[in-house]
Amino acid sequence: MSILSLPWAEICVALPLFGAGVVGFLRTPIVAGRWTLGVSLVVFGCSFLPWAALSEGVPGGTWFAVDGLTAPLLPLVALLHLLTVLATSRVKLNRMSLGGHLAAEGVLLGTFAAAPSAPWVLVLFLALGTLQPFFELRRRGNPSRVYVLHMAVFVGLLAGGWVAVEVGATAPGAVLLALAVLIRSGTVPAHLWVADLFDHASFGTALLYVIPLVGVHAALRLVLPVAPEWILDGIGDVSLLTAVYAAGMAAVENDARRFFAYLFLSHASLVLIGLELHTTISLTGALCLWVSVALSLGGLGLTLRAIEARYGLLSLSSYRGLYDQSPALAVGFLVTGLGSVGFPGTLGFVAAELLEDGAIAAEPFIGVWLVLVAALNGIAVLRAYFRLFTGTRHAAPIVFGITPRERLALFVLSTLLLGGGLIPQALVASRFRSAETLLRGRAASTGAEWPADAHAEH
Repeated sequence: MSILSLPWAEICVALPLFGAGVVGFLRTPIVAGRWTLGVSLVVFGCSFLPWAALSEGVPGGTWFAVDGLTAPLLPLVALLHLLTVLATSRVKLNRMSLGGHLAAEGVLLGTFAAAPSAPWVLVLFLALGTLQPFFELRRRGNPSRVYVLHMAVFVGLLAGGWVAVEVGATAPGAVLLALAVLIRSGTVPAHLWVADLFDHASFGTALLYVIPLVGVHAALRLVLPVAPEWILDGIGDVSLLTAVYAAGMAAVENDARRFFAYLFLSHASLVLIGLELHTTISLTGALCLWVSVALSLGGLGLTLRAIEARYGLLSLSSYRGLYDQSPALAVGFLVTGLGSVGFPGTLGFVAAELLEDGAIAAEPFIGVWLVLVAALNGIAVLRAYFRLFTGTRHAAPIVFGITPRERLALFVLSTLLLGGGLIPQALVASRFRSAETLLRGRAASTGAEWPADAHAEH
């Protein structure tokens, strides 16, 4: 029996959940941190095996199975969790729920590994994924009302929508599912929970909860196959409004955490816009942007988290001049920040170009607004960089340089971001095939017209 014939998708889900149970019994933070790092490393290695099994034609299970869309996402999710633990300083370990971190990783991997033929498994794991941030907010004694209200509505709409779809009320069910996706993605006016979560939860928990773009995954699996055209148009309109609004807010926000939250909201909305256009090129751009956002904003968030660990909560209302104290963090901030807004030579540039080309071909008006959003996000990133690292000299008795673990985490993410921009062919080809499969499935299930660019060269 080949090693690839083992149920690796199920194993990837079970390993971190088992690790969470073991870590929960460890009382020494240093020991628990080492166990968590070791489990995260093993999970990251195992996350490639479902992808390898898929390439060899090994069939997946009934409940958990990857396809061309989700196979690369499992290693991406596992990598983000691994690097977050790796970049956590020892003094922060006693404030971090390491068991909760592993449990959240297992649930998130289960979300992405849920088989396309088992939508209720996806709905269940989407609901379970909302619990870990709530438990952390309660453990820290911080307000949770805003988060609980939004996530309760999200879960209710999600379950009710899929029930409606299964009983034959496709259009009403698709409306409920679309509303659930918009809430989970933080679109206006259901965006308040994102900033509130960054205000009251730990930076690491908030980062890992939003960066994988679970709402986009729910939209692809549950909404796109059944939704009429007018529902997708509605998602696109609300997402465009959110992208412009959030980019504008990020450009003027003076709190570093809220700056990051609005920057994320703008990028998440850009991915949803690509789904609304539902042409092969625009959807390919959206799927590439999904990966780019996870890498770039993941790196940017870890950089801000490292700076915050040294200097406390950060304000962008004045110049701090931290470059001399932490030049490597400054470089990491600039590389990941510019990568998120599509700077040439990064994966974000390739993704933004594909999305822009698809938007202009389908809706030129949307293409103009996408340019404005990119400009505002670029202004926001540069403004935050100048406020944090330039403008004055920071006088401190101790120089807080970057640690080897933080350096490694930023190096890995920056390398992937730059490597994906210089050699993007494999990723683009993979996302193009996934886009074709998704649109072909939508055409078969709804009778929708096959997009004009369905056979575009890539």
